[in-house]
Amino acid sequence: MRRRATFVLTLLAAALAAAGPPWLALHEARRQAYDTEAGLALNYAQDVLHRTDETVGQALDAIVQLERAGLASCTERARAAMREIDLTSSYIQAVGHVRDGTMECSSQGGPPVALDKPAFRTSRGVFVYDVVPLVAGGPNPLLGLARGGIIVLVHRDLPLDIWTAVPDVTLEVLHLEAGRTLMARGRVDPAWLARLGTRDAVTFVAGDRLVAMVRSQRFVSTAAVAAVPAHHLEQRVATTTRRLVPVGLFAGLAAAAAILLLARRQTSMAAALRAGLRRDEFVLLYQPLFDLRAGACVGAEALLRWRRPTGELIGPDLFIPVAEQSGLITRVTARVLELVERDAGGYLARHPEFHIGINLAPADLRSHAIVDAIDTFLARTGARPANLIVEITERGFLDLDSARTVIAALRGRGIEVAIDDFGTGYSSLSYLETLDLDFLKIDRSFIEAIGTDAPTSQVVGHIMAMARTLDLRMIAEGVESEAQAAFLRTHDVHYAQGWLFGKPMPFADAAWLASSARRPSVQAGAA
Repeated sequence: MRRRATFVLTLLAAALAAAGPPWLALHEARRQAYDTEAGLALNYAQDVLHRTDETVGQALDAIVQLERAGLASCTERARAAMREIDLTSSYIQAVGHVRDGTMECSSQGGPPVALDKPAFRTSRGVFVYDVVPLVAGGPNPLLGLARGGIIVLVHRDLPLDIWTAVPDVTLEVLHLEAGRTLMARGRVDPAWLARLGTRDAVTFVAGDRLVAMVRSQRFVSTAAVAAVPAHHLEQRVATTTRRLVPVGLFAGLAAAAAILLLARRQTSMAAALRAGLRRDEFVLLYQPLFDLRAGACVGAEALLRWRRPTGELIGPDLFIPVAEQSGLITRVTARVLELVERDAGGYLARHPEFHIGINLAPADLRSHAIVDAIDTFLARTGARPANLIVEITERGFLDLDSARTVIAALRGRGIEVAIDDFGTGYSSLSYLETLDLDFLKIDRSFIEAIGTDAPTSQVVGHIMAMARTLDLRMIAEGVESEAQAAFLRTHDVHYAQGWLFGKPMPFADAAWLASSARRPSVQAGAA
């Protein structure tokens, strides 16, 4: 059932891996296409707004200039001043004097012109005339801005006269206070104005248009709108999709193939692991543990290696995860006990002060079977409980209730327990306080940081303080220099292992065993 579930999950993961990148590519194609078209529309709106700002700015400057001049309306000097402003301005069509709804005179000359009522008045006190009938019955292309008896006429199409890369672009200039259109080219939906809100700019799709709206920073009551036909967006989506989706499809198929290959490899490795257990392909290397104060070897940690028929030596970081996933880990632990019995059983029986540390997996802590296996080991070898220390990683505490029961059974027999690789996993101070432990092993990553500027160099001090608070003896892993050993001695760390004291080697070849004769045991060492 478990193998079938794994197979189904693998197929599901492969299917998701195959479908995911194409879906992401399609999503990215749409995003890129929208960003490009929206950027285009936004540029159009900003161009219109820039021309509008210049137009309004020139109109207001003309009004202020004539107001400051204080010339009587329609005098020769006033006409000359208006003509000068007209000629030197790029957006102004004419300048005139207005009284009682009539433009009496202008920079263009001609008879007086009767104006309709202004469309609205702005907060700056400017009256906006959207009808300036210079030609009776003819076109009305001009817009009038008047204040204090002075009117400036601008061409309503001039700010909209921009180049667009695509046809049928709708352009509009809005007066936000009045909610009125000042200039427009094409059909504009009044509902679009609400989408701008208080923002400076916004883009959105509305019906068959991609709309961009920009608020003026110079005249905050003015905004420009550009609306591009939405079919240009769809065309760009199609173009971008043709470019990105094949790449996503290839990436998805590659990811799916990798998952299936990895699953096959994992399955193959699990099968090879079973065969390796049957063929006795596993061996133990032993790394010495030294008493830092006595300078003597008091024990060793059993490190499992897998020697393939080719002679290749595989480390536990590769095969232990496979053993855990395939349910073989308890058989691996049983093999470790068998190998310790074969390698060192007699030595342990003759040296009650020496110990071997063995690593237990999280699965070993879920039942009483490991306790029974250790009882059998002790009975077969004649070793004492003090000859063993079991090492548990922090992952072993995920099922805390079961772990607590197994740990209590082991300690009840006189077998001491160490927490391994502390600080790299899941545990917390509250976990440690609820468990009966004897040793805390400081991970090599913290030892390597001693005497350096690495951020973890400060962590080791906190770990040591925690261990002393909980009355746990400390074992430092990965000690490679005498400076590190000296630091550990001055901070009351009891034991250490690492290449400074000896590399992992077969038990029969361990030269460091000579320094272990008749030394105080780790279990009996003073805290």
